[in-house]
Amino acid sequence: MSDSSTAESPEFGDSPVAGAGAEADAPRELPASHPGEAQAAPGAPRLDWSPEGPDTVFRADNMTVLPSLPDAAFTLVYLDPPFNTGRRQERRTVTAVRSDEGGSAAGFQGRSYRRIRGDLLHYDDRFDDYWEFLEPRLAEAWRLLADDGTLYLHLDYREAHYAKVLLDALFGRDSFLNEIIWAYDYGGKAKHRWPAKHDTILVYVKNPRGYHFDSTAVDREPYMAPGLVTPEKASRGKLPTDVWWHTIVATAGREKTGYPTQKPEGILRRMVQASTREGDWVLDFFAGSGTTGAVAAALGRRFVLVDSNPDAIGVMRRRFARMPSVAFR
Repeated sequence: MSDSSTAESPEFGDSPVAGAGAEADAPRELPASHPGEAQAAPGAPRLDWSPEGPDTVFRADNMTVLPSLPDAAFTLVYLDPPFNTGRRQERRTVTAVRSDEGGSAAGFQGRSYRRIRGDLLHYDDRFDDYWEFLEPRLAEAWRLLADDGTLYLHLDYREAHYAKVLLDALFGRDSFLNEIIWAYDYGGKAKHRWPAKHDTILVYVKNPRGYHFDSTAVDREPYMAPGLVTPEKASRGKLPTDVWWHTIVATAGREKTGYPTQKPEGILRRMVQASTREGDWVLDFFAGSGTTGAVAAALGRRFVLVDSNPDAIGVMRRRFARMPSVAFR
C-alpha cells in the first residue's frame, strides 16, 4: 500500500557515511533457505528480471515475484504494507529464521527469534495473522537487499511496537538504524483521546558496518525558530531529524493520483536521497500508485514496483505514460 514506525540512532551529520555504524557488531546473516520458507507457487513462471534490464512494474502477487529476483540487487527496499485491520491475511510460514540452537546468532536479549515470536503473538491473534502475512515478505526483502542497503518499513501506531521487537530478533538489533515519525495534521480528530496523527517508519540496515547514508544529499527544511540561529543558518535551513512534519497529499495538488492511500513524494524523496546513489536500484512491492518509482526516477535511480491491484496498475500506467522505457509485466 505504498502509497497503498529505541536503540540509540546515529544523528544526521554533514557528510556521507561510508562504513557507517562501524562500532556495531558484525552483521548477522539470515539463513538462505529453510523448509517451509515462503517460495513461489508450484508451476509459477520464473521472472527474468535482472539489474541490466529496464525499470519494471509487475502486476502480480509479490510472493510470486520476489523469489525470482536475484540476491542483493537493491540498495533500498521500501515497504508500506496494508495496515492491520484485523482481517485474516494469506498465511505463509517462515520456519527458524533466527534461532539460538545450532550456534547461530541470538536475537533480542539473547533469546531466539522463535521464542520471542511465540511469546509476543500469544497476546494478540490479530497481529499473529498480520505477522504471518508480513514475515515471509520481510525475509525476502532482507535477501534482496545489497550489503550496503537499507530497509524502510512503514507502519501505523497499532503495529509498530510489536514489529520493532520482532524485527530486532529477525534481523539483529544492531541492524536497527532509526524509528522515523511522520507527523501530519489533517482529517478528523478524536475528542476522547489524543488524536493519532502520525505513522511510524522503522529503518534497518543490512550491514551496520557498511551501509550507505548521505545526509548531504537530503533536502533541508526551515528552522522552526529561525530567530534562535544565525541568519546564515536560517537561510541554509536544517537537516531533518527523525520526526518528519509533512502534509499528506493535497486533494487538489499536483501529486494527486486518486489512489486512496497515496503517500507524498516528499516522504519518499528523503529516503531515496539519503540511502541510495544515482543508478542504484529501489524496490517497492506494495507499490500502490507508484510514488516510490516516480521519486526514484526523478532522482536518477532505477526501480522495480510490484502490485496485484488492477487499480494500482492503472494509476501507474498513467503516471509513467511519459516514460516509455518502463516495462509493465
